[in-house]
Amino acid sequence: MFGLFFCILFAPGVSEFICTSPDLEMSYAFCDSTAHAFMFNLTPCSTMNKSVWKAALTWIPRSDIHFLKVVFNVWYDGAKALFWKELLCSGADDEYSVCGTLKGETLVSAFDIKGSRIKFPKGNYSVVVQGFSDDSENNMLICLNFTMIVKQDAF
Repeated sequence: MFGLFFCILFAPGVSEFICTSPDLEMSYAFCDSTAHAFMFNLTPCSTMNKSVWKAALTWIPRSDIHFLKVVFNVWYDGAKALFWKELLCSGADDEYSVCGTLKGETLVSAFDIKGSRIKFPKGNYSVVVQGFSDDSENNMLICLNFTMIVKQDAF
């Protein structure tokens, strides 16, 4: 009933409503004004009683992915709650399926998001996810701004 959310977003600047349940509401938009071919789904649409969210991503990148650094910024009710960087692809001995994807190829990947083990307090969350093709973070491949509204405390 509250299982799957799915979206395809091609238009720049459009906020896409992703899912709603009694305890959670999610949406996202691209940070830039460039059109993207992108699809993301996640199950379940809930923060209650689940240890892992299952995610699937389909994306056609606008440039080759030989190097990929991902930066996460999380705000909770307007205050910065988390800042995290992860190097996914360095061009040598890469373990992630996204690494080596060429411009215009369709990237299809499924993965778990284990952060759902966290008991999210009721409130508004903003999660900005940026992907960079260089270590200096000058060349952004993608930027997504997720909005997550937790409607009730999980405690």
